[in-house]
Amino acid sequence: MIALLQRVAEAWVRIEDQPVATINRGLLVLVGVEAGDGPEEARRLAERTCQYRVFPDADGHMNLDVQAAGGAILAIPQFTLAADTRKGNRPGFSTAAPPDEAEPLFQEFVSAIRARMGRVETGRFGADMAVGLVNQGPVTFWLQVRPGGGGTVR
Repeated sequence: MIALLQRVAEAWVRIEDQPVATINRGLLVLVGVEAGDGPEEARRLAERTCQYRVFPDADGHMNLDVQAAGGAILAIPQFTLAADTRKGNRPGFSTAAPPDEAEPLFQEFVSAIRARMGRVETGRFGADMAVGLVNQGPVTFWLQVRPGGGGTVR
């Protein structure tokens, strides 16, 4: 399972020109589900997302996680993160989990964040979304939890 974390001053998602979710300071998290992922990977990725220290402390060092920084999370399902791009000029999606498997795992990821933080804004699974953000830094990190990998994150 993959999460692309972006530290933001603000982020939002719209569907059919209608606002769906907005956050101020926090993390915009694009989430991709790969074939073979399960609930354990979703929960571990959520834990790492909440605990990943990407916000500056009083000395300007990235020592604060999103909660310590008083930030919010906007999670967006994005199956293209699981694309196979190793060859050719067109991505392949055989490495992505099918929608009927991916959606419950995205929801498990969101539920695990809610259990830690109380609130997380989300996009809508399977929708054509317009996502906007003001990336601070810019600061962007790729986290990946692999099935059977003991919850390791790259």
